[in-house]
Amino acid sequence: QVQLVESGGGLVQPGGSLRLSCAASGSIFSVNAMGWYRQAPGNQRELVATITSDGRTNYGDSVKGRFTIYRDNVKHTVYLQMNSLKPEDTAVYYCNADVVRRTFVYSGTENYWGQGTQVTVSS
Repeated sequence: QVQLVESGGGLVQPGGSLRLSCAASGSIFSVNAMGWYRQAPGNQRELVATITSDGRTNYGDSVKGRFTIYRDNVKHTVYLQMNSLKPEDTAVYYCNADVVRRTFVYSGTENYWGQGTQVTVSS
């Protein structure tokens, strides 16, 4: 009933920039925390950044000062601006969201993942 659709990945040279977007759609009452995680081949999925509905942010140590997360609460969309990209940023980036759903018979918060978007940093 809820989909997260990511876009904006691709190939970029070291030092370049990319912006990822993730839009939540479907049966949504509101969206609490949203975030980005990434997974490189052979590695575990790791935190990139999260943002609460009132704008509080948290970043992984490896991206602090280079990446910025922000969101549009009206559009249920989260963005990740990535600057000064390094080859070690190469990974599949996944969007995550805590979605509040309410119907006549149901009320609850559910966690969703996007399908992932590839980011490759290479010369």
